[in-house]
Amino acid sequence: MALIELTGLSKSYRKGEHVVTPLSNVDLSIEDGEFFVLLGPSGSGKTTLLNLIAAIDRPDSGRLVVAGRELSTLSAGELASWRSEHVGYVFQQANLVPVLSAYENVELPLGLLRLSRDERHRRVSIALEAVGLSDRAHYLPKQLSGGQEQRVAIARAIVADPRIVVADEPTGNLDHESADAVLNLLRRLNRERGKTIVMVTHDPRAAAFGTRRMHLDKGALRAEAA
Repeated sequence: MALIELTGLSKSYRKGEHVVTPLSNVDLSIEDGEFFVLLGPSGSGKTTLLNLIAAIDRPDSGRLVVAGRELSTLSAGELASWRSEHVGYVFQQANLVPVLSAYENVELPLGLLRLSRDERHRRVSIALEAVGLSDRAHYLPKQLSGGQEQRVAIARAIVADPRIVVADEPTGNLDHESADAVLNLLRRLNRERGKTIVMVTHDPRAAAFGTRRMHLDKGALRAEAA
């Protein structure tokens, strides 16, 4: 059964005097438990599509059903609550708060949930253990390597136990060794914890970690050639 279903989805932006349409009448179905990878050149609409799936943005038209909810019917407040429960987002930049420890950065999303202090601690500890950074819990971002920062960002994305993890070029700023560590972590989350991963990248090497790959260019989707 599809966890994410896009039907006739379109999105445009005004850029100065011009209207840019990165997505036009896009259909896409992503199954529960997939590691889905979206490839495409810069400006092809990959991030736009990711932001729609993550309920950060709204489509102009079409139907978007994620985890059984038609997102266009939700208010801004309902979208925020839905997103905090169902989606974890990993950005290209780790975007950690520099004055907070790794533990405190991971804990941040839990502020949107009604949890006891003990439950917050339990969830943060599990998330840091999952990314192999329990021993760095009290380190500040400046005390971590780039790869470790991104792993903290992944822990932050999964701390609320979402069904879906979306990742926007998560290895774009990393060396090969750090990138492989992050990609293997995402693959483990997919295989061992059943997370549905939706990742966008322009790197075929990173894309090879996915279970299914498609290309997006000029608003059109096509399957990866065999």
